[in-house]
Amino acid sequence: MRRFIYLVTACCFCFYSNAQSFSNLDSPLFEKKWIKNNKSEMSYLVKVDGRMVEIGSFAIDIKAASNNLSVYTVLQFINSTERWTDTSISDGSSFKPVYRSSFSSDKEYVLNFSNKVTGYYIDKKVNRKLVVNEQPKDFFLDSYSYPYLLGLLPLASGYRTDLPVYDYKPGNSSNIKKARIEEVRNNVYTSSLTGEHKVWQVSVFEEATNDYYQYYIDKETRRIWKIEVRSKAQEIVLIDKEIDFNPFTTTFNKEETLQLIKSGSGVISGQIFARDNQASIKGIAILNVNKKQYARNGTSVILIPHTPFFKEWIKLNNASRKKGRAIPLPKEAAECIKVATVYDAEGHFEFVNLMPGEYLLYTEFGYVHKASRTEVIGYTDTYINGMFQGSSANTQTYSYNTNASATVKEVVTIKKEGENVSVKLKKTN
Repeated sequence: MRRFIYLVTACCFCFYSNAQSFSNLDSPLFEKKWIKNNKSEMSYLVKVDGRMVEIGSFAIDIKAASNNLSVYTVLQFINSTERWTDTSISDGSSFKPVYRSSFSSDKEYVLNFSNKVTGYYIDKKVNRKLVVNEQPKDFFLDSYSYPYLLGLLPLASGYRTDLPVYDYKPGNSSNIKKARIEEVRNNVYTSSLTGEHKVWQVSVFEEATNDYYQYYIDKETRRIWKIEVRSKAQEIVLIDKEIDFNPFTTTFNKEETLQLIKSGSGVISGQIFARDNQASIKGIAILNVNKKQYARNGTSVILIPHTPFFKEWIKLNNASRKKGRAIPLPKEAAECIKVATVYDAEGHFEFVNLMPGEYLLYTEFGYVHKASRTEVIGYTDTYINGMFQGSSANTQTYSYNTNASATVKEVVTIKKEGENVSVKLKKTN
């Protein structure tokens, strides 16, 4: 797993080239104009009990200059303070390795590349430090950075080639191994945010690890949307989080929005309940014969400032859901949503410190749905003076209860400072 993390961090560029040979990286066939500064993030998932579980996230920062290309990454594990930080610097003209470092809880190393490879390697598990001083005879790329060069290849159906990569491992007779691009074929990657993208599916086998990789590379931009790795020990998937995705045209102001929910003296309070319409008459709950069924104590109620930005978000979501997708809120916008809970057995809730303005209230809760069904249990024939007049059905009605759920939303307006608005969030079936 650690080895794979080294490979993925350089996979977030957009570029294209017609390069034909890797014997000389100074070849003018590489179109370096597509190299650019970039920040991205990928979800890191592993297969556990037959399903993919996210265990961490990569923050990737690419800095491109005329003299070098730098890749800085941080892997943060979920529910853990452990972080892995890695740096890879390559020559900006030839892409030959210049510097490589890695720091984690289990090992640490620093390598400098010139005519020789020099530096140190510390295995923290056994408290052992090794001095690195070797002079490889053959040309190579840094194992941490070579996935970046995949997008520079003249990808086409059936394309194949080998890349020599350097990956230091204590005890190796040679640290230069091949990354074999065994197959390239057409495919489609479907993003939950941006829909379908035509991609090249690039299959790579690493001699150093005996692991197989599948890279899904956008045909138009060379963006890597997904990476799958299969080894003897684990199945791993990395997926682009698309942190650059922004469908909004409305500007969001976090400071002003936070003031709406924190800096006022207005109050919105009320009740949440459901009531059945057993008679199946639309809009009528049989004259309130059925009792109110209140949302349970602890039910969440969400308050969203009904500003132009949030209105646009709701509109975008309504349109996107028709395509089976959802539009996530930016983190700073999500921090401006207020949540309260029902605090008693009668469905009461309350929001305080609100400024004048519009607010959308939203809640979901469960309740007991009362229903009935009628069955024919027989027939009665009618005779007059011995003549058959007809039959009538004998029926019996059964009442029963089922579990049901309700979704309620309502826009509430506080018109002036200090106003107390009372609402009833009700669901009538």
